[in-house]
Amino acid sequence: METLPTNLIVVLVLALALLSAAIRILREYERGVIFRLGRLIRVKGPGLILLIPFIDKMVKVSLRIIVLDVPPQDIITQDNVSIKVNAVVYFRVLDPAKAIVQVENFLAATSQISQTTLRSVLGQSELDDLLSQRDKINHRLQQIIDSQTEPWGIKVSNVEVKQIDLPQEMQRAMAKQAEAERERRSKVIAAEGEFQASQRLADAAHILSDHPSALTLRYLQTLREIATENNSTTIFPVPIDLLKPFLKQEAKSS
Repeated sequence: METLPTNLIVVLVLALALLSAAIRILREYERGVIFRLGRLIRVKGPGLILLIPFIDKMVKVSLRIIVLDVPPQDIITQDNVSIKVNAVVYFRVLDPAKAIVQVENFLAATSQISQTTLRSVLGQSELDDLLSQRDKINHRLQQIIDSQTEPWGIKVSNVEVKQIDLPQEMQRAMAKQAEAERERRSKVIAAEGEFQASQRLADAAHILSDHPSALTLRYLQTLREIATENNSTTIFPVPIDLLKPFLKQEAKSS
């Protein structure tokens, strides 16, 4: 069996090398930014892409949503409270050509803008707003970061403040404030109950003064409640009218 000539083997190797350099396959979520001799030609993909070897250069860009974790930032709020805050940013590339041409590294640039915007926005807010109006602050962060990354072909879909670390002194002060607030509410509720009870007692006294027989019925009902089965105390009601002659006699003698 005759061996293949050396020249033919070299040609086959060169052809395979050129073919591998000319063929690219992009997935459904990928796009290829094509540069020809340094100039932007077009954006291709997905599927089979044919390039001119050593002349065309392709840069892959993913169109999937990227989750960017913003590292913890030391922030001083508007009411002079030192806190540490981290966040997460969700964004995706809408225009692959701008993401490659307009900025050197769109991932690093988006991360830096997210960090500076987080410090700027939260530094203009008070601590109570950060704790109670989280959705409003997240929406404001999303709008600011999205407006800054829009020229790069990047769309920021959501920004979430993940965690706010407070100093131990501030946590104790907030706990005391919450305890004082709960105590104030309990006192207000108790005072409101006393006020309503006094109103009901005044109404009851007014009704009893207009109807003396109702007082006797209430008296008998009280006796029934006292005289339970296991109670050894016996109470005999004595009408006041029986004692009136003795009281008058004592008053005359005196």
